Amino acid sequence: MQDLPKNKKIILFDGVCNLCNGAVQFIIKHDKKDTFRFVALQSEIGIEICNYIGVDQTKIDSIILYNPGVAYYYKSSAVIEIAKELGGFYSLISVFKIFPEKLRNYIYDYIAKNRYKWYGKKESCMIPTPELKAKFL
Repeated sequence: MQDLPKNKKIILFDGVCNLCNGAVQFIIKHDKKDTFRFVALQSEIGIEICNYIGVDQTKIDSIILYNPGVAYYYKSSAVIEIAKELGGFYSLISVFKIFPEKLRNYIYDYIAKNRYKWYGKKESCMIPTPELKAKFL
């Protein structure tokens, strides 16, 4: 497994999804503690990480938050954990933990299933600007 940055949490996302790319841009803008690094699920390292943690990325329609050596989260749990890390107002999203994960993921899956129809899809993964390049693996 390629050396991953120390003390960083890695967000694996659908690199061709407009909604996902918008979420990545939002997280970068609000990641004041520089906690996150980003990897497209379709990339070589994205596939490598999925294989390492035992997730079949061809069957997962989700964002994954990977905290190397600690844990990984996907679907609604990943969204809640990311929001907690952003802090402030966004940490209030953790209130959704009161709902069963199955219910949260049902809603998440509904949005994920329709994301291309609602938000569109890119032909290829986003190319980060030179300023943002350090945030991507």
